Amino acid sequence: MAWTRVSAERLVELLGSLPDGMPAYAALASRLRRLVAEGRLAADTRLPSERELAVGLRLSRTTVTRAYGEFVGTGHAIARQGSGTVVRVPGDGRGALGGVFAPRDVGDGVIDLTCAAPAAVPAVHHAFQRAFEQLPAQLRGSGYYPEGLPELREKIAAQYATRGVPTDPAQVIVTTGAQSSLAIVTRLLVRPGARVLTESPSYPNAIETIRGGGGRLVGHAMGDDGWHVPTLATTLVRARPVLGLLTPDFQNPTGALMDASTRAAVAGAFDRTETVSLIDESSAELLLDDLAMPAPFAAFHRGAITVGSASKALWGGFRVGWMRAPHSVIPRLVRARVTLDLGSSVMDQLAVSYLLDDLENALEDRRSSLRRGRDTMARELRRQLPAWSFRMPAGGLSLWCRLPEPVGPAVVEAAERHGVLGVPGGRFSVDGGHESRLRLPFTGDPATFREAVARLARAYADALAGSGPTTRDRRPLIA
Repeated sequence: MAWTRVSAERLVELLGSLPDGMPAYAALASRLRRLVAEGRLAADTRLPSERELAVGLRLSRTTVTRAYGEFVGTGHAIARQGSGTVVRVPGDGRGALGGVFAPRDVGDGVIDLTCAAPAAVPAVHHAFQRAFEQLPAQLRGSGYYPEGLPELREKIAAQYATRGVPTDPAQVIVTTGAQSSLAIVTRLLVRPGARVLTESPSYPNAIETIRGGGGRLVGHAMGDDGWHVPTLATTLVRARPVLGLLTPDFQNPTGALMDASTRAAVAGAFDRTETVSLIDESSAELLLDDLAMPAPFAAFHRGAITVGSASKALWGGFRVGWMRAPHSVIPRLVRARVTLDLGSSVMDQLAVSYLLDDLENALEDRRSSLRRGRDTMARELRRQLPAWSFRMPAGGLSLWCRLPEPVGPAVVEAAERHGVLGVPGGRFSVDGGHESRLRLPFTGDPATFREAVARLARAYADALAGSGPTTRDRRPLIA
């Protein structure tokens, strides 16, 4: 085994000041564990010798030896004769990368392109540590917060104000995610047979939630440039939907970003038909290019119900989302909410509340990682599959690729035989079509993208050769 080695100088820099209030060996072991949790000490990294680190930290060698021993004892490293102390990531990580769309567990060598959701930002581990420290104060109560922890509602309201929409914390409800928020609004506003407008393509689980609530979907076809306001306005007049579900900020799956003038025009069209706007902002924080974001849709449409989530920006393991709505709607939303669930995890809410104190710092790593993934995926597609086309999104989580032929389902089926799991474009369609489209998330490890695209190229060749019939794929899609 060839280990990666971190020098004593670099490790001292990564460690920073050791925490007070505990013995030096325990403080050092704690900080080492945090570096592993944050991904700044990778698995198979050989630590410097005890003597080297002791000199660098100006600690006794006995202190470092004891710290290394505790580090090994908690499963974060192994100590081998001749190899020193080598980092390990404790626990069983099987399934950590997703694979929920796959017909079986994702095996070694299989590249999963089904889930447009990134790993946790480095600060998540520390956020849970802080949440645990704050938990005792919560244990005196019932733990039920149908509206959400007051401190988290205040911080979410402050985030909206920072983005240009003054918000009272009483206008915020904390939920278990954007999908939960959508289900609550559907429960409240959509009666069987009622029409609901949404983009096509759109997020498959949003489509199924509305249909499951009895809604009749009316699709607004997304063009290469995004939303076509005259067509959308005409559809609103003719269909008179009770609800309009839109994702103006890096729409899933197209990545389109609605500009300010279009937001104003769409808001006016909603007002004229008295359609409630339901705005999904799950990816609103994921700007990757140097441009000014337009104000939130709620700045243009005062009656909008806006939903957000910590899942894409911070981590999908947080089951924390939120709704912002007019004061008059909040009591009705709370009553609808308690028919579905009684609140989000208190620990998760405490951790997210901590992260919102310095959100921009937490997002710096997320944006950098996604930018690298997007640019790598785009480069490999242009090099290996030049016949495929896509518009480079300014943010978000995926590329919406157009194939010259309507063979998307056949490519996905062939790709699975080549060791790549994908999602055909038709899964995102409201009313059929998109057979020439594929969604390719750039949320994974960019080091795998060259091989992923090479396998897709072989699958594309198989599909063009007509290697066999395809079946309609109804396996679950999470993100």
